[in-house]
Amino acid sequence: MHIEAVLFDLDGTLLDRKASLIDFLRWQVEGMLKTEVIKKDRFIERFIALDANGLVWKDQVYATLIDEFSISHWSVVDLLTSYELCFCAFSRPMKGAGEALNTIKNMGVKIGLVSNGKSPFQERNFTALGFSDLFDTVLVSDAVGWRKPEKEIFELACDMLSIRPHSTIFVGDSEESDIAGANHVGMHSIYLCAPGQKKSTRADAVCTELKALPGIIQDLENAGV
Repeated sequence: MHIEAVLFDLDGTLLDRKASLIDFLRWQVEGMLKTEVIKKDRFIERFIALDANGLVWKDQVYATLIDEFSISHWSVVDLLTSYELCFCAFSRPMKGAGEALNTIKNMGVKIGLVSNGKSPFQERNFTALGFSDLFDTVLVSDAVGWRKPEKEIFELACDMLSIRPHSTIFVGDSEESDIAGANHVGMHSIYLCAPGQKKSTRADAVCTELKALPGIIQDLENAGV
């Protein structure tokens, strides 16, 4: 197998969303909400729980928090606007992401991003990581009308890069959205997970730290997967 391109998920793959979210919430609760919220750590804990790893949009999250913490000076729109415009300032890359991306780019393959989420929110967060110059295409579900694991968004990425699915590797941390979706269109896949986390049963390979990713990609190419 000759690898033409490597596609990446964003949240939890290139963007350390959990750390970034905590940093943003700390800023928000100690700034905008300083006089409104006494139990600041509890506010952060509740946001993270209600957010459900990004699956619940923040208008619902903030509406619940305003009620639970009796916030009166700020509306859902106020807090949501703060989130949409300011979160990117706290975007933090996953450990080893920059080194891995540079090495992969030097392997002569194209690199793309395929992310579920709101637009231009996700684009801002990605740009803030400083990796844009390494990428040949960036697709966000809200902007293109399809979401992973729908096959169309994977196929669109291939069309944008003029590559074939079977010569493409997708890297992501979701068994369903990333791995199953990529496999369905004939791509190869690498499941990114923390050490000790349940391993994927559908991916071609598992990666527990991004610095090891270029070697895993090379191994897959050599093995002709």
